[in-house]
Amino acid sequence: MPEATIDLAVVPVAGRGTRLLPLTKSQPKEMLPVGRKPVVQYVVEELARCGLRRFLFVTGPGKTAIENHFDIDAELVESLRESGKEELLRELAFERAELDYFYTRQRRQLGLGHAILCSAPAVGNEPFVAALGDSIIGIHAQSQIVRRMIEAFHARQADAVIAFEAVPPEDVVHYGIAQPDRSPSGDENVFRLAGIVEKPSPAEAPSNLAVAARYVFSPVIFDHLRETEPGKGGEIQLTDAIQRLIQSGGTVLGMPLPPAERRFDIGNFESYFKAFLEFAFADPEYGGQLRRLAKGLL
Repeated sequence: MPEATIDLAVVPVAGRGTRLLPLTKSQPKEMLPVGRKPVVQYVVEELARCGLRRFLFVTGPGKTAIENHFDIDAELVESLRESGKEELLRELAFERAELDYFYTRQRRQLGLGHAILCSAPAVGNEPFVAALGDSIIGIHAQSQIVRRMIEAFHARQADAVIAFEAVPPEDVVHYGIAQPDRSPSGDENVFRLAGIVEKPSPAEAPSNLAVAARYVFSPVIFDHLRETEPGKGGEIQLTDAIQRLIQSGGTVLGMPLPPAERRFDIGNFESYFKAFLEFAFADPEYGGQLRRLAKGLL
């Protein structure tokens, strides 16, 4: 009997987005527009293309706009029809997708690991995908990395599979960094982790492979999160729990992002501006004239 696939995604969206103030003073950073859509819509659409059907958002204060965005707005639909703007209804097609949305709260800002742990009562004893709600994978989220991660999770009977991207050596201080097991894996697109280090210095980094905002976990990760001591700022680090899982003998795999499926991290103004420009330039209707405008301005 074939292994059941994974159709549940946990999407942490509770962070305050302080590096994007004042944009995020009254609006979740996950709702900031990139091209034609808010960031979190790209995340959901990417995961839906990979077979995910249930979405559990871990929210916090000021995040109700996310819940409103994925609700069906019957009044808006009727208004568009009555005003002869039915052509705009296709822009709301995401509302009618056969997806289920659930919400739970991270009542205290205690880090990503704590946010994932907040999902435990709802997730129960089943494997799940974790996808950060402020990171888009691939231009217009045309990525299949999560599907491939789920396949590797089942094929290798893993406890976790983590996406990684190569970053410049000087940037390792901002990420969880992989320590690959150098023994042959039989698959150049998957490697086993010997360890993972949170924000090492360039001199201490075991590689330049940074965690890329997508994970597949067995529920055993919750046990390790519960046992993980708070670190800097009193936060429970997800990478510390993953390291505990590795040290306990768990099978944790890494999967590099291919070049065509880069991560767009909407975490600060530089990365946000870059993402918006690239998505706008790729717009099928306005991209050409925007590129000409940019050339003229330069």
